[in-house]
Amino acid sequence: MIKTRICEILEIEYPILQGGMAWIADAELAAAVSNAGGLGIIAGGNRSADELREEIRKCKELTDKPFGVNIMLMMPNAEEIIEVCLDEEVPVVTTGAGNPGKYIPAFKEKGIKVIPVVASDALAKRMERIGCDAVIAEGMEAGGHIGKLTTMVLIPSIVRAVNIPVIAAGGIALGEQAAAAFALGAEGIQIGTRFLAAKECNVHPKYKEKILKARFNQVTVTGVTTGHPVRLIENKLTRKFAELEFSGAPKEELEELGRGRLRLAAEQGDVEWGSVMAGQVVGYINKEETAEEIIKDIMEGAEKKLRELCEKFFGGEKE
Repeated sequence: MIKTRICEILEIEYPILQGGMAWIADAELAAAVSNAGGLGIIAGGNRSADELREEIRKCKELTDKPFGVNIMLMMPNAEEIIEVCLDEEVPVVTTGAGNPGKYIPAFKEKGIKVIPVVASDALAKRMERIGCDAVIAEGMEAGGHIGKLTTMVLIPSIVRAVNIPVIAAGGIALGEQAAAAFALGAEGIQIGTRFLAAKECNVHPKYKEKILKARFNQVTVTGVTTGHPVRLIENKLTRKFAELEFSGAPKEELEELGRGRLRLAAEQGDVEWGSVMAGQVVGYINKEETAEEIIKDIMEGAEKKLRELCEKFFGGEKE
């Protein structure tokens, strides 16, 4: 069984984190992932403080295992979300879109582990200096908001830059891909897109159907000219984005077009004019499974591939 520092730090059985997908990752999905031995994450960025508190308490009723909350620090109510996490003593917080530095002492006082998402080795070094417990290095293959570097390039650069554990994200849905991440030096993986097909995932059925039917070449990126690129499945919205971007539309018009589109797809089921965020791995995902089945498949697949590689390259090949 693959055991890393991430398992020890987070007190989990498998080094797998579930992505904190806004408008999607709720208590039910988080608890299912945690009960299966990974670390479930509740999305905090799209909720009010009261709504988040309710989800946290619901998660505590559904699992006695560690779980986390994802906090988007750029959100207007980020301070309130952080206060809820402190009050409820959430075991882990993952952060994005900002520097968690000023909140670290308060989190540490409550024994809360802090794991920010980073897109460069320079940012990873800064996060290590301020006391973060690990970092999530997310490559551009991921769904949703993306950076510029691929997972294969990003992971080893960050592993070489810091001493704290690195969690790989972006372009991971299979055991073989998890094995590759471990080979690059990662001590954990974060999965988003594949958990969209979990039976415990309460995303709108039309969104889930879109994930299950999507092919690799149906995933595209919008918002490149705005400086906020987003990876999602092609639909009427993405075609409208492309039309406006290539015609030189102002940044403000593009940002207004994208406003509220993820919720439109995830909660209301409008998969033509909503933002159906998904990573490049979506073509591998063609059936609904439980969170436990997903984690088991990925971890067993990773272990099998690593054993095969050791045998092939170091143990001698059978004639």
